[in-house]
Amino acid sequence: MGLMALPVAFFAVFFAYPVTAIVARGLKTDGAWRFGRIGEVLAQSDIRHVLWFTTWQALASTALTLLIALPGAYVFARFDFRGKQVLRAVVTVPFVLPTVVVGTAFLALVGRGGLLDQLWGVRLDTTVWAILLAHVFFNYAVVVRTVGGLWSQLDPRQEEAARMLGASRFAAWRKVTLPALSPAVAAAALMVFLFTFTSFGVVQILGGPTFSTLEVEIYRQTSEIFDLATAAVLTIVQFVAVGAILAVHAWTVRRRETALRLVALEVTVRRPRGAGQWALLGGVLASILVLLVLPLGVLVQRSLDAPGGYGFAYYKALTSADSGIFLVAPIAAIGNSLEYALAATAIAVVIGGLAAAALTRRTGRLVRGFDALLMLPLGVSAVTVGFGFLIALDEPPLDLRSSWILVPLAQALVGVPFVVRTMLPVLRAVDGRLREAAAVLGASPWRVWREVDLPMVRRALLIAAGFAFAVSLGEFGATVFIARPDNPTLPVAVARLLGRAGDLNYGQAMALSTILMVVCAVALLLLERIRTDRTGEF
Repeated sequence: MGLMALPVAFFAVFFAYPVTAIVARGLKTDGAWRFGRIGEVLAQSDIRHVLWFTTWQALASTALTLLIALPGAYVFARFDFRGKQVLRAVVTVPFVLPTVVVGTAFLALVGRGGLLDQLWGVRLDTTVWAILLAHVFFNYAVVVRTVGGLWSQLDPRQEEAARMLGASRFAAWRKVTLPALSPAVAAAALMVFLFTFTSFGVVQILGGPTFSTLEVEIYRQTSEIFDLATAAVLTIVQFVAVGAILAVHAWTVRRRETALRLVALEVTVRRPRGAGQWALLGGVLASILVLLVLPLGVLVQRSLDAPGGYGFAYYKALTSADSGIFLVAPIAAIGNSLEYALAATAIAVVIGGLAAAALTRRTGRLVRGFDALLMLPLGVSAVTVGFGFLIALDEPPLDLRSSWILVPLAQALVGVPFVVRTMLPVLRAVDGRLREAAAVLGASPWRVWREVDLPMVRRALLIAAGFAFAVSLGEFGATVFIARPDNPTLPVAVARLLGRAGDLNYGQAMALSTILMVVCAVALLLLERIRTDRTGEF
């Protein structure tokens, strides 16, 4: 229980307490709870439409992402080709970009006057297809890393043996490979469904007034209509749905880890052979180019497309504070984001590392429940968390509203799940007898962690820290409520610039987005150079 004490206290104070406070503010009247308000809100036809669209688009986005990304998972798992590490970093960059940036990039790509409109007269911004494609853009890496991590460990000789016994290629894949992959496919599908079910920035920008998810509606009820009661009800609905998703996800993760113990640990990758494999590699590269690289290219192109011709005019404008949007020059957001992200990474690594260590030492329903709870910040409304910080953390000894640490704390909440999911499979692979021997010799749990686990998982810890850093850089939903005007983060600065009319503001937003993209790409490329295994979920 010693290792778990700090993570439990952290989540209780900085997650459960703010969320409970904002829900109580909405459902309490004169000190009395009004649970009847839940039925009143859910009876509204527009709310039911939001619930239906939230679920439908999440299912459609999940199916489309699996269809497009599973061939990529196979290619990254089985083939060796030039530029593979760089390409793996490229497909991961979208996952850590702010949703508001990606939504705007797709609007520039498929909207009025966008690239598709200019070339072929095709516009998708008024249809749900733009939302679905943007969700594929975000979650492609989830499938590639989760499914590819297990696929790279499967011994191909098992499928080859089935072929020698007379099975067709498809039958061998369906009866041998697919059952072994099913835990990873299920885990990836659930994570994609979770991220798309709680989608915010993409739907807000591309959906317009027609399409709205639960997260968008919570934001609208909180910041525009100021109806905290309705926002609280929708938060509860989303909380229950996310809890159910994570419970199933925890079960699939356990199945996946069991599968990993039944397969070979080292499988040699090779260059593609034959026309079919080269065609598959070419198709995957083409899909990555169109769905992932092209939107990122739009960001770069728009950041350089100044009124006087292509150049760095918008980047130079970032050094000026004359726009009236910020109290400081927009370029200051870069330093702010780096400082906040470093602090958030330190918090996330400490909390997530202790939580992962605790989960490897105990079993039972309580521990499995705690494992699922660690993932809740990824699914609970970031709007609710950010607004809850302002409502709850306003009295001593937790009066933090004017403190700089508030932003890193919110970012760390999102970073901790990535640390846990990256480190947990590696920690569970450590021989438990080593810990038992250290404990028999009188070592405390803390010393066992320091002397036994840490030397073996140091590389995984660096990878976890890198992911936490990249995710913290792009966190937007909660930060937008708590970032101070004189210390904006990159995503908040981009959102504020996009909210103002004018080519200069739009160009500066694209310039900041490009800078953020480059920083994330460099961080993820460094992670690929130190990664030695593919079993981690992220």
